[in-house]
Amino acid sequence: MEINKLINADCVETMGKWESDVIDLTVTSPPYDELRDYKGYDFDFRTVAKELFRVTKNGGVVVWVVGDSVVDGSETCTSFKQAMYFKEIGFNLHDTMIYQKKGASLPDPTRYFQSFEYMFVFSKGRPKTLNKIYDRQNVWTGKKSGNRVREKDGKTYWRKERTVEDVSYRGNIWEYLGGFMHTTGDEFAYKHPAMFPEGLAKDHILSWSNEGDLVLDPMCGSGTTCKMSKQNARNYIGIEISKEYLEIAERRMAQDVMMNYFE
Repeated sequence: MEINKLINADCVETMGKWESDVIDLTVTSPPYDELRDYKGYDFDFRTVAKELFRVTKNGGVVVWVVGDSVVDGSETCTSFKQAMYFKEIGFNLHDTMIYQKKGASLPDPTRYFQSFEYMFVFSKGRPKTLNKIYDRQNVWTGKKSGNRVREKDGKTYWRKERTVEDVSYRGNIWEYLGGFMHTTGDEFAYKHPAMFPEGLAKDHILSWSNEGDLVLDPMCGSGTTCKMSKQNARNYIGIEISKEYLEIAERRMAQDVMMNYFE
């Protein structure tokens, strides 16, 4: 298995050639509900999920970014069906996270703005890595915290008293600004119809892996996960069945190398 490489192939066939228990982290967003044109390629979800379980190390994590479309007035629940299948084949649903979009699509007149997608965090056993991101401003900054104890006479005192710090680790709803030149600064990459923000990939990579770990995107599209992995000292493998989309990813990776060279 070659690492730090983009592969133009079917991800099921490619992963099927690998040994088991080799991937530390997967960050991907699969094609779902025919919301975008993926060049007519089929998506064999169940086989992809089984292969991901096999190649993921014990303690490894799969981040699955997915949403639902509306058909005949009802949401499809594709996201939940996929989550339940991941559990059936052995993954733990470690966390159900939300990708909150600062920019929302035009509304359906019968419902509120569709402004989020799910980020299911599946783990093979207990996650071996979690590097929490501390960037949430505390509303109680500077105030006392700890265990407040009340005596029989009604007086109280603080046990294990501490002062609340300025920032704490974030919750499981992550907000990103998407859209043209916000999802990425690589203008040519917008030929791909459905990119997720670079910040989203980066934050999951930092959270669920360490430097030198191997990060996979089996449907890498424009190469966002691979680009963020390389920028943050992780090894990577990106697989993409569409040659057109893979060429976008290759250009992004090559551009990133040149930018680093001239810094």
